[in-house]
Amino acid sequence: MAFTQLIPSPSSSSLNPITLSLNPKSPTSPPQQHFNLDILRHRRRRPNSTLRCSASSFSEKHHTNSSNSDDVVELPLFPLPLVLFPGAILPLQIFEFRYRIMMHTLLHTDLRFGIIYTDAVSGTAEVGCVGEVIKHERLVDDRFFLICKGQERFRVNGVVRTKPYLVAQVTWLEDRPSPSTDLDLDGLATEVETYMKDVIRLSNRLGGKPEKEVGDLRRNLFPTPFSFFVGSTFEGAPREQQALLELEDTAARLKREKETLKNTLNYLTAASAVKDVFPSSSNSS
Repeated sequence: MAFTQLIPSPSSSSLNPITLSLNPKSPTSPPQQHFNLDILRHRRRRPNSTLRCSASSFSEKHHTNSSNSDDVVELPLFPLPLVLFPGAILPLQIFEFRYRIMMHTLLHTDLRFGIIYTDAVSGTAEVGCVGEVIKHERLVDDRFFLICKGQERFRVNGVVRTKPYLVAQVTWLEDRPSPSTDLDLDGLATEVETYMKDVIRLSNRLGGKPEKEVGDLRRNLFPTPFSFFVGSTFEGAPREQQALLELEDTAARLKREKETLKNTLNYLTAASAVKDVFPSSSNSS
């Protein structure tokens, strides 16, 4: 089964991609081969062994969701081996025939479709994110170049049809208020940002890049959209990203991201110490 080709993220991103090892003993991602679109089931996912931090475009101060979470709607779905978060920017190239048909329909309707994670082992997830086409270019051979922006999250209730492309009945998914009244979400978001800066700084050092001060990563985002931004930077760990996308509690999402970044920072700190002690061996490896 053919899927879209992914176009590299725009060069205007404020952070350079960084590949980090989370846990050398944890299993690596399974090879992505064939995907079963007829199976819509949820499984608990564990973090992959590689984490890629990079920037997505989150231009809005806060994420707004005008849809009622009780609404049940039909949504065309595009299963992909990646996770889209609300507010993130995703460039795509559409060349498979059935998805070209989908694009022709969307360009005459509301330009919105569901992007949902799938892989050969776990099947297709139940929770995805709406991608809204904000720019498109139709080529002479009927392919499409798209720039999509993540909007609402949704949960799949059931499949309406599978041909010519997948359409499902979905309900919207929103974060619930945290049960803890004394929880400082802003303080938690600030801690996560600090860990991110330290991870980027050490990663740049290990990668031989010039050391420079990491700028403002939060950019006035409220805790919920900031938690989505952080999740979007974990590009090398789609199962972990999917787990973050499915959480319905901002505090729980930020805490999980904090723990992931903390573990990554510990690993990088050890790797940096080894490099300082054995600079020649580190360079040769």
